[in-house]
Amino acid sequence: MFKPKTWLRLVVVVLMGAALAYAGWHFTRPAPPDVELATIARGAVESTVVNTRAGTVKACRRAKLAPVAGGQIVKLWVKEGDRVKAGQPLLELWSRDLAAQRELATRQLATSEDRRREACIMADNARRNAERTEQLAKQGFVSSQRGEDARAEARARQANCDALTADVKRAQAQIRVTQAGLERTTLTAPFAGIVARVTGEVGEFTTPSPPGIPTPPAVDLIDDTCLYVSAPMDEVDAPKLKPGQAARISFDALPGQTFHGHVRRIAPYVTEVEKQARTVDVEVDFDTPPQQILLVGYSADVEAIIEQRANVLRVPTQAIQQDGSVLVLGASDKLETRSLETGLANWAFTEIVSGLNAGDRVLLTFDDENVKAGVKVKPKTAP
Repeated sequence: MFKPKTWLRLVVVVLMGAALAYAGWHFTRPAPPDVELATIARGAVESTVVNTRAGTVKACRRAKLAPVAGGQIVKLWVKEGDRVKAGQPLLELWSRDLAAQRELATRQLATSEDRRREACIMADNARRNAERTEQLAKQGFVSSQRGEDARAEARARQANCDALTADVKRAQAQIRVTQAGLERTTLTAPFAGIVARVTGEVGEFTTPSPPGIPTPPAVDLIDDTCLYVSAPMDEVDAPKLKPGQAARISFDALPGQTFHGHVRRIAPYVTEVEKQARTVDVEVDFDTPPQQILLVGYSADVEAIIEQRANVLRVPTQAIQQDGSVLVLGASDKLETRSLETGLANWAFTEIVSGLNAGDRVLLTFDDENVKAGVKVKPKTAP
């Protein structure tokens, strides 16, 4: 039997050992992991569709121009980067032969008009002479044969006048033909815009593109006052898209900036490219012309808004696990699993129908395998 003092010493030793063990465990245990949390609140949630590959800024009007007929360039009126007005000449081809033909036709017209004028004066005089002869024949002063000869002479003179009038019209038509030929040698701007590219120099030959053989245009003209974005959307999302739907546009060249627009056209066919997903091209107009200078050809991303709900309870989409649940910060800073019923969703937010309340804090990241339900964590507010 142990004596009372022995028992007392034994109890003291046991208690001291337990205290030392607890102190050792308390000071050597790992600290709760820092986790990034998000607070559940109300806001807007949208169902959106985004392009599968980068879209492109395009001009409403862009013309790759070439002369109607080939020839040698003798004048280049513009250079790359110039702004031009509608109807302004851009380049001119060698056309001395056509100019000479126009001059010849002009001289022939002048000659024809002189001959017509002479013939018509003679015809008018013959008509008046025939009228006088007919009156004299009626009065018996001249024979009826004399009157018939005068009428025949008047008709012949009038026929000659008519023939030379037709010859004048032919000469006028010939001038129009040569003028049209000259106009074919001058390339003019069909609309106001900026010259993007000029192919060829003075003295070089330029030709229009033969059918099936694409050649560089002589002048590439862009109307940069009207721009839109064309972007490929996955064929699966095509039935959700409609003209007039709101959209957001962003550019790699302008990070952090978003522009509002709307869908103006959806291609009536699916684009099939080898080794790529099948897509439908969608064109999006800007609601307000951007103040920034946008270059045709900029890469762009389009986010078409299919449906939108305002002032709903929402959770960051990245906080939802694959099984549809979230980890919620519970009592004593321990994580708890919570199942959700969700509504609209996009890459940023998901609508909460049930399962969470405003003010709840949910885990945002799942990088640490040790962070799971039942684990005590150290909350860290998301930046």
